[in-house]
Order: sequence, then structure tokens, then C-alpha cells
Amino acid sequence: MTSASTNRKRALAASAAFAAAALVLAGCSAGGSTGGDTKAGGPITIGTTDKVTTLDPAGSYDNGSFSVQNQVFPFLMNTPYGSPDVEPDIATKAEFTAPTEYTVTLKPGLKWANGNDLTSSDVKFSFDRQLKIAADNGPSSLLYNLASTAAPDDTTVVFTLKAANDQIFPQILSSPAGPIVDEESFSADALTPDDDIVEANAFAGQYVITSYDFNNLIGYKANKDYEGLLGAAETDVVRVKYYTEASNLKLDVQEGNIDVAFRSLSATDIEDLRGNDKVKVVDGPGGEIRYITFNFDTQPFGAKTADADPAKALAVRQAVANLVDREEIADQVYKGTYTPLFSFVPEGLTGATESLKGLYGDGEGAPDADKAKAVLEDAGVTTPVELNLQYNPDHYGPGSADEYALVKDQLEASGLFSVKLQSTEWVQYAKDRTTDAYPAYQLGWFPDYSDADNYLTPFFLEGGFLKNHYNNQEVNDLILKQGVTADPEERAKLIEEIQDKVAADLSTVPLLQGAQVAVTGKDVAGVEDTLDASFKFRYAALSKG
Repeated sequence: MTSASTNRKRALAASAAFAAAALVLAGCSAGGSTGGDTKAGGPITIGTTDKVTTLDPAGSYDNGSFSVQNQVFPFLMNTPYGSPDVEPDIATKAEFTAPTEYTVTLKPGLKWANGNDLTSSDVKFSFDRQLKIAADNGPSSLLYNLASTAAPDDTTVVFTLKAANDQIFPQILSSPAGPIVDEESFSADALTPDDDIVEANAFAGQYVITSYDFNNLIGYKANKDYEGLLGAAETDVVRVKYYTEASNLKLDVQEGNIDVAFRSLSATDIEDLRGNDKVKVVDGPGGEIRYITFNFDTQPFGAKTADADPAKALAVRQAVANLVDREEIADQVYKGTYTPLFSFVPEGLTGATESLKGLYGDGEGAPDADKAKAVLEDAGVTTPVELNLQYNPDHYGPGSADEYALVKDQLEASGLFSVKLQSTEWVQYAKDRTTDAYPAYQLGWFPDYSDADNYLTPFFLEGGFLKNHYNNQEVNDLILKQGVTADPEERAKLIEEIQDKVAADLSTVPLLQGAQVAVTGKDVAGVEDTLDASFKFRYAALSKG
């Protein structure tokens, strides 16, 4: 099979001892799987600027699309409210039955909302098509360790893995690569259009979609037949309204025209709303990061430029890392709702370091123009370096324009760079960035699961979602090794080593780490329950009145 994950050779030495018996996960839940009536309250309207790319899980790897998929598709594994740890969702158990064999047992009698049977055949179909389609903007890179999926009977799924003792695979089943789709409604080898999915009523999550106006308005109704981990929805009808401007989102939530505003209000707006007694501002744990990505083919002196020179290309990236002032961006643009990030794994996760702090700038977190100048001179780079830098004005919130204007100022103030700053709307941006259109560009990351691996494998393992032509075999090997290392201390050391090596290469330059923030009307409850370390905003937890 030709796919993104097939191209990432999982050439591992024999893995650690069979931890199989170790990972048996019982299918109990907080909230249970009642599938019964909703519990309380009238309709809720949620506002967001987070755009949808596609409803098809094989074609999207972004927060806006995954937010919808989380509400309407079933998962084999999921995180209960208030926890980052996975448990069986539409399954009764999940366990290693051999060193490279992970077996999931489905609940019997499951149904799609359209009446079709939901069986292990749908599960096999879902994972097979992820790997076959391997869309540029899809999450198939997360399935790098999946060799094959079998469905020996209607309730049994057997995943054969390339490497044994995979500590990450149960989490990946809860990630954007994990939604199960109806094989009678989805194409096996191509993305299925949104309208076809909605028309087929191909849903089995806590909600079904009843109306769909792309990136304008989505209507949801609670799925009375949901049989998963999270239990019945608190609210029967939910509407999600999509905004182009965060200022309009703020106005509507403070005036009571919508009940919840989630992603993304400006830092200034959040600060203002904290003093408004008509609304509640709710903070949750943060795993979001913001960073600059370099395309190793098209950046200055990149591999496919007329004056290609890997040493000069590295010097350009190092000069940028020496010049950016994270503290200034966090304070001036984001009013402290983001904090400086000096490595690739955010603070708070096991194995997180500050690898960039000692290597770049003044060694204490501040910029150093003299150091940047010396790096470029030593590599023979003529200054100012012309750098095309792209950012997105809608997907990452209204602060992006100010953030990248300040980055431009910081780079140009040194006299070492001449920056051409450009912006593109998200739907086009998501396509362009994978086709080498941007030499350097903004990205943000919202974690798929609460583990350092999720900030390493998708970014830096060859063939990952960045598609920026970065490849370091030592890094590849270390990433694969940490994923099958059972000893926590040994694994943490490997994660630290990976960060050190990538900090030297600078495939990306991390800038900031942020928290989750939602703003609600006074009569809305349940936001605290879903703003948890799973980083999944579940509409079913919300109620009003």
C-alpha cells in the first residue's frame, strides 16, 4: 500500500518486553452510556471563528474540523470529562493480545443514526481508508505504526502494529485519525463531500447534524441512540455559528445573541469581558502552541532555490531564532493569555524542556541581534535576507496580524532581514502550505492527545503533516523509540534528546503556549466540565437555564 505512513519506515530494533497484559482498559465511564433522553435546558448557540475544512475525518487535521467530528462520530477510545487518559468509548475493552496486536471489542448492537449496523467492518474500513487516501491535510501520519486492521467478527477489531509495545496507539485511537465512519456512506478511496455525509445521516456520536451551511451555521440534535463513554447530552439542540471577525463574536456573546464564544477572541476582548457582569469567562488547561514553520525546499537558500546552500539555510533559521522576542509578543499582543515557549513540547507535559533558550538569543530568553549577525556572517550570508513570511488572519484568532507584524518588526529592526508579510484565508492557506507555496509561515497546534509524542511525531517524523521536507534520521529513530519505551524515566530522556536535536535543526521556531478560554452567558453551565486536559470541547456537556 502506498501511503504517508508506509513511507515512514518504522525500522525499529526489537521493542521492549511485551507490555500487553499491561494495557487492559475497562469500559466504565464517568456519565455512563445510557443513550437516553437529554437532561435539561433549552437550545444553545455557540459562536466560533474556527473554520471547518471538511467533515470527512480522512481529509482534515485542524481544530475547526475536529471540533465537529468530536460531536458526531464515534471513537474506539476516548477521554472522559475531566481526564486526559483514554478509555473504551463504543468498546467494552481494549488490550494488547500479542506484542504487536491490539484488540478492541465493540459493544454489541451498535447502530448509525441512519439505521445501518455499526460493526467491526466499519472500523476496518475507517482505518484502511485513512491510509489509502493519505490526504495532504489529513491525519494519516498519526497511523505510522499501523500495519493492518482486521475484523474477524462483528464485534472484534485487531490492529497489527509494525513495532511492539506501542505506548501511544490507544491515544491515537482517540485522535483525529480515530473517528469511525459508516462504510455504506463514505467512499473507500476518496474524500466524501460534506453534503453527502449530512444527507446520509452517517453519525453515531452524541449528536447528529440536522442542518449544514458550510462555515456559516451547523445545527445539531442529540443522538438518542448514542452508546458511548460520554453519556447522554445535556442539551437536545445546539447551533454553531461561524464568524469571520472575532469582534463580532465578542459583540454577540456580550449582548446575549449567542450563549457561548469559544475560539478565538482577541486577548484584549477577553480582558474586557472579564469585567463584564453579563458574561462568565472560563479558563481551562492549555496545550495550544504557536510557531513559525520553515519550508526546507523554498526558504532562503532552501534545497530547491537557485542558490541552495544547507549551511546558509540553517543560518537564516538560527538568525530568526536569535531575534524573536517571545516575551514582547506575549505581553503586547496577547496580554499574558499566552506565555513564551522555548521548546517543542509545552510546559507541563512529561519530558518538556527549554532547549531553545540556551541555544539562541541571550541564553536567558531575550533576543540577541549581535549573535544573529555573527551566525549569518559566519555562513557567508549577505544581509538583509529577504524573507517571505505568511500568516493566517482567521483560523488562529485576530491576534495573528499583530503577532506577525511584531515578528516582522523584530526581524527588521536588526537590519538583518527584509520581511514581506502576507496573509491568506484559512481554507486556502491549509491547501497552499502543503504545496511549497510559503517559504516560512505561521502555524498553531491544538493537541490530539495529552502526551509529548503529539508534539513530536506529527511534526518531525519523516512524512509528517508539516510537509516541509525536514528529515533527520536520528530524530526519526528517537521518535520511534520513545513511542515503544515503557519505562517512564527512560522515555522522558528520549523526549528531551529529541527536543535538543530538533532545536539544533530548527524545522520550526516555537513562539508561544496558550490556554483554553470560553466566554458564556450567566445561565450556561458545563463549560468547566469540557474545558479539560483532553482539549476536546464537547457540546454535550453544556446546558442552559
